[in-house]
Amino acid sequence: MSTEAVTWAMDHAPMLRTEKGKPDTTARHVLQALAEHASPTGTDAHPSVLRIQYRTGFDRVTVQRALRRLEKGGLIAKDGTKEGRTRYKLAMELRRPATDWADLEREEDEFRAAAAERKRRSRSKSVTHAESVTVTHGKSVTADVTHSESVRHALKVRPSRTERSPNHPQPSDNQLLKDSSPAAAHDEPQAPAAKGPTKTRSEKTDHHLEAFGAFWLTYPKRKAKEEAKKAWIAAIERGADPQHIIAAAKDYAHERQGQDPKYTKYPATWLNKGCYDDEPDPQPGRHLHAVGDSGPHRNPQNVSDYDQGWN
Repeated sequence: MSTEAVTWAMDHAPMLRTEKGKPDTTARHVLQALAEHASPTGTDAHPSVLRIQYRTGFDRVTVQRALRRLEKGGLIAKDGTKEGRTRYKLAMELRRPATDWADLEREEDEFRAAAAERKRRSRSKSVTHAESVTVTHGKSVTADVTHSESVRHALKVRPSRTERSPNHPQPSDNQLLKDSSPAAAHDEPQAPAAKGPTKTRSEKTDHHLEAFGAFWLTYPKRKAKEEAKKAWIAAIERGADPQHIIAAAKDYAHERQGQDPKYTKYPATWLNKGCYDDEPDPQPGRHLHAVGDSGPHRNPQNVSDYDQGWN
């Protein structure tokens, strides 16, 4: 098996399209089967149609039609015969356009944006709107305030900001909220109070977005901010640590320095795919080496013997 030819067929070979403009996945699968039987330079690929049927699961007619489409598209060319089978040469000099990846990312972002819009519309339809509201205005209002020692919940009356001395230090908004809570009236006899209400969705959202600004300034591509916010909230709710995400975004920005920005992931895509947990890319100059022969499927001689049993 040729690793170079298989890698080309899987990642770098141009994608054929059907008449409707959809990716021709059948032809690509047949191309990968051919690449598994080709030399490192893409030559001497001569598996039988039966072998390709076994490898792909397609019937004979489907395989033959896919071979013709590959030949017509210039990805393969007949190069004589060998052992009574047609021999093919792969056009490994052809390369898939780099824009294919950017197009896929754009389609992914558009799909997520459309899904979010459908969800928003669905929620808005579920809200009941009253057609008319009757408001009664009274010229005089009598307010009866009943003071009782048996009141279960009492709010402690505090002077307003305007009533305080100008020299008195003004409390913060957080302190005012804390002072107005039932726990602040601990010096007054009260019955055991029930647990307070849980945080509203808006409060949770504001809490999750506290560190989003730092992430937005760190990330190398600032596009689709509203979608990025939604993806950020979803990541935090899944248990991701904000500081870890920011640190990973900084590493990704460093990784993308000097690279074509159109291939940099949108922030929403990067967050939704959990890329903050990805392993860092290897340093330039380091290459993966093929694992040594460890079985009949890794020994070219054994693969040839195995193929002859099916040809």
